[in-house]
Amino acid sequence: MNLPNRLTLIRVCMIPIFVFFMLTDYVPYSKWFAVIIFIIASLTDLLDGKIARRYNLVTNFGKFMDPLADKLLVCSALICFVDLKLISAWIIIVIISREFIISGFRLIASDNGVVIAAGYWGKLKTVSQMIMSILLIIHIEHPVYQIVEQIFIYLSLLLTVISLVDYLYKNKQVLSTKNQK
Repeated sequence: MNLPNRLTLIRVCMIPIFVFFMLTDYVPYSKWFAVIIFIIASLTDLLDGKIARRYNLVTNFGKFMDPLADKLLVCSALICFVDLKLISAWIIIVIISREFIISGFRLIASDNGVVIAAGYWGKLKTVSQMIMSILLIIHIEHPVYQIVEQIFIYLSLLLTVISLVDYLYKNKQVLSTKNQK
């Protein structure tokens, strides 16, 4: 197993530890452990892809597991935020629904031999969600901080919808019956 795939598996293994620290009240400074784990896991996502492409270590396992690990990490954080009443469930439903739609779309494309790269709006969405997540993990009870949290929550929601529409529009040919086997 190569280094990028190991990093992906490490990220997956970090998720239950992250969730434990996010939801526990028994460990002092647990939210700080959670934010550190989340940041490290997010950085492994960036690192494994760079290493895989740079050293030609791209594998089918990595193509499958890397985006899955990313979605598991982000969705775990989002569900924790709902449990902690830091964000409305409807917002999380929209964000997670987008991920399912795009994943299904990529499956159809892959079945037709088409590889769809992440777009500009999707990358902006990911960055805004990561910042939003870090802000919500830390969650400081201060009016200015909470305004910044709300800005990133709604920015993430807006970019989620924009990136979905952009993705579907730019790749609508994937659903065309002409392209299907």
